[in-house]
Amino acid sequence: MEGGATVPVARTMRAAVYRGQGRVQVEQVPVPEIGPGEVLIRVAACGICGTDIKKIEHGFIEPPLILGHEVAGTVVAVGDGVSRWKPGDRVVSFHHVPCGTCFYCERRLFSQCEKYKQVGLTAGFRPSGGGFAEYVRAMPWIAEHGMVAIPADVTFEEATFIEPLNTCIKAVEKARVAEGEQVAVLGQGPIGMLLMMLAARLGAEVVTTDPLPSRRTASARLGASASFEPASPGLVSEIRRRTTGRGADAVLVAAAHPALVEQALSLARPGGRVLLFAHNDPVLRLEFAAAAVGIEEKEILGSYSAALDRQEMAAKLVFERLLPVRELISHRMPLDEMPQALELAARPRGESMKVMVIP
Repeated sequence: MEGGATVPVARTMRAAVYRGQGRVQVEQVPVPEIGPGEVLIRVAACGICGTDIKKIEHGFIEPPLILGHEVAGTVVAVGDGVSRWKPGDRVVSFHHVPCGTCFYCERRLFSQCEKYKQVGLTAGFRPSGGGFAEYVRAMPWIAEHGMVAIPADVTFEEATFIEPLNTCIKAVEKARVAEGEQVAVLGQGPIGMLLMMLAARLGAEVVTTDPLPSRRTASARLGASASFEPASPGLVSEIRRRTTGRGADAVLVAAAHPALVEQALSLARPGGRVLLFAHNDPVLRLEFAAAAVGIEEKEILGSYSAALDRQEMAAKLVFERLLPVRELISHRMPLDEMPQALELAARPRGESMKVMVIP
């Protein structure tokens, strides 16, 4: 292995390799080789993201790939020229970093930056995150700007929430959630929970929905004023009651079902905001009444991925345990059970919430 300081590393490793639509299998693959400016990380934990599931189940991407981008672990090797990190450092790593100087970066549209779209974290094959493996290689721009040191008293599992939490901070800011507002969050999976907790932390009163009773119970326990089954007529009446009949100031949609967009627009007040977080499917088409936008002046907003300048904020919320992210973890599964872990994350049941892969 090239580079500077190292600790002993095997030549091969286990990885969950995406081999085509709906197919992921655990294989032995080479441990990534690092070069100048790069870092090799031994993965300790990686969360399963809804985007991973969509890519796998719908076959939007060409195989073979090793996915997984909510990564935390330990540095085991550093390349020549790396001064920020050394073997033994506990880190969380992003997989995208923007250039910081282009047209889009100047407007804080970091995810539209061409450099940002260049994935810089890989376990082999085409760079795709790589957290569903025993080791990942961080390329120079990630090693320099996309890694965060984990304090000794914070677990790797907690640290994996920094990237998804960053995306939620960006979304709540995009929706302009403010103190005293009435907010609805549709969907109380891991992302919906984070959106709910952030909105409540800003001083909004939050009502949520989810089809799973366990998630509704957890939502109310962790900060929601009330949580409803999505089709419950009590949802509309509750929001109307809280707003003198107007409707919600903002509705955050954290589940990808197309019908939720129309529901969100019906819950939002005239001039209110609807933020689509989960609707990042390149094939999905949405329909809604044009008058909701053209006459009632409701805004439909999108938010995708993380914001580099919210990295410290996300880390602070996790590291200082200002948000109870650890309570969102329901399952910890070994890499050898990756197909079962993906199935559970894609089709939650019972008490399931965040599924964590422990390589």
